[in-house]
Amino acid sequence: MAASSAATTPAPAIELEEVCLGWRDKMAVRDLSGRFDKGSLTAVVGPNGAGKSTLLRGIMGWVSPQAGHIRLAGGGEQSPAFMPQQGDFDRSFPINARDFVAMGAWRRVGPWRGFGAAEHDRLDAALHAVGLADFGRRPLATLSGGQLQRALFARLMLHDADIYMLDEPFSAVDRATTEDLMRLLLEWNGSGKTVIVVLHDLDLVRRHFPQTLLLAGQGVGWGETAKVLTPENLHLARHLCAGDYL
Repeated sequence: MAASSAATTPAPAIELEEVCLGWRDKMAVRDLSGRFDKGSLTAVVGPNGAGKSTLLRGIMGWVSPQAGHIRLAGGGEQSPAFMPQQGDFDRSFPINARDFVAMGAWRRVGPWRGFGAAEHDRLDAALHAVGLADFGRRPLATLSGGQLQRALFARLMLHDADIYMLDEPFSAVDRATTEDLMRLLLEWNGSGKTVIVVLHDLDLVRRHFPQTLLLAGQGVGWGETAKVLTPENLHLARHLCAGDYL
């Protein structure tokens, strides 16, 4: 019986042990412990300044923990695929949408190998999946906010990673685009991918995300969404970020 129970327990994709992330005397995330299971779909929520983006960057290895440990499945041999906020991109860069999306394959293809027929097929499939099959030759600067976000999703698809992390992917898009891209996230998760998304729309979280991490500079709740997003927890998170209880 114990063996059967162990067999059904999901393995961790990412484990955090008393993690502190920040710079010098400013800690954005303090003493956070928990795990993202393989194949899980988790929203990361919290007030502005809660440390959500810093957490994702810490998992990527771009911000080193001041204390504690972050462990990735497989020892981090394959790093997660990460999509930053739209504002982090220079849209004036002279590149078309197709080449921009193709950059997502760089980690797999490398700088010296040719972009062969199989990779072109993957690129075409990604553009089609996000509804940009006819926009590949458009300069990046001419894309609308929603079209750019679709291009970012397509680029992420070419990473072919086991873990996908997205930082506020729906903050500058309309409802139809949000619904289309949310369906893609659900498809990725349905195929066994671990998906972690920073979001502000709590209604969207409640509709689609089974797991939620509520941050406020520290973990306020982490687990089943309905049990985390309680009025009491949300009230506490707001006050923690305001410094009322620190």
